[in-house]
Amino acid sequence: MRSVKETSRRFWNKAARKYAARAVGDEAAYAHTLERVRAHIDGVERVLEVGCGTGTTAFKLAGCVGAYTASDLSEEMIDIALEKAAAADDTKIRFLRAALSDLPAEELPYDAVLAFSVLHLMEDPRAAVSRIADRLRPGGLFLSKTVCLGDMNPVFRFIIPVMRLFGKAPLVHFLTAKDVEAIISEGGFEIVETGTFPKSPPARFVVGRKT
Repeated sequence: MRSVKETSRRFWNKAARKYAARAVGDEAAYAHTLERVRAHIDGVERVLEVGCGTGTTAFKLAGCVGAYTASDLSEEMIDIALEKAAAADDTKIRFLRAALSDLPAEELPYDAVLAFSVLHLMEDPRAAVSRIADRLRPGGLFLSKTVCLGDMNPVFRFIIPVMRLFGKAPLVHFLTAKDVEAIISEGGFEIVETGTFPKSPPARFVVGRKT
């Protein structure tokens, strides 16, 4: 029987090319997210992004930090990101094909870890936040944005499991905005900023500082 991580990896490998071709759903909300992230990480030395997908956000943020590492459990996603980097002759970002639990140990901790539209897709969000805290220096920042399916129409609780049976959806947790903030707080972070953008579907932006 396949592990949850292996099932997720296979799903995202299969979906990678279609995902890469898809336009950003809400340009204004995405631009606002980038603005708020830059306000916190501009000038920091070491940044890690987990669940980077095809690298779209990494390419937009890497220029404002010293060193940017972007990782994803899907080999296909990272292959597309590397294709994009080669086409742009961009060598700023270090791309890694690895799930959060499999990332190599680093000699130095990170100043910031980013996780966008991924926390609700992880097998155990609480364990993921704990692993992220372990990779941050004291006072380092965790910046996340999480789709809050638990704050949406309850019908999705019935639709998505059926879609999963047919391989049309990945593992998804029905988190609310309150759930997301609680998981981050309990993971050893002081929450310093929150926001919801877009409002529909609701995506909770949270900035936490490692205590």
